[in-house]
Amino acid sequence: VQLQASGGGLVQAGGSLRLSCAASGRTFSSYAMGWFRQAPGKEREFVAGINWSGGRTLYADSVKGRFTISRDNAKNTVYLQMNSLKAEDTAVYYCAADRSSGRFYVPRPLADYGSWGQGTLVTVSS
Repeated sequence: VQLQASGGGLVQAGGSLRLSCAASGRTFSSYAMGWFRQAPGKEREFVAGINWSGGRTLYADSVKGRFTISRDNAKNTVYLQMNSLKAEDTAVYYCAADRSSGRFYVPRPLADYGSWGQGTLVTVSS
């Protein structure tokens, strides 16, 4: 599957952004999707994930209550709504698709994701 992330930009602390990830190729609706981020000098980390149906979601503790992941299988798109942004949210954000189809749960490990988008930069100014 090919993934195209968009929606990043510069925002002040406390502001909001919505990231989108459009998918093409294999059957999008069969796969869990995840958002990861990588800040300068740091490893890529899990941010949020959603299972194939949208019925289960998972969040990193650092974003719980501020970020919301959702998907629209009719549009082959997954979203990440980011509210109450903080300077420490500054990073390149990547969307990714699960390696395996039909998982009921949301995988967290980076290695469980096999297809990656190109990344979109989010900069939060304090």
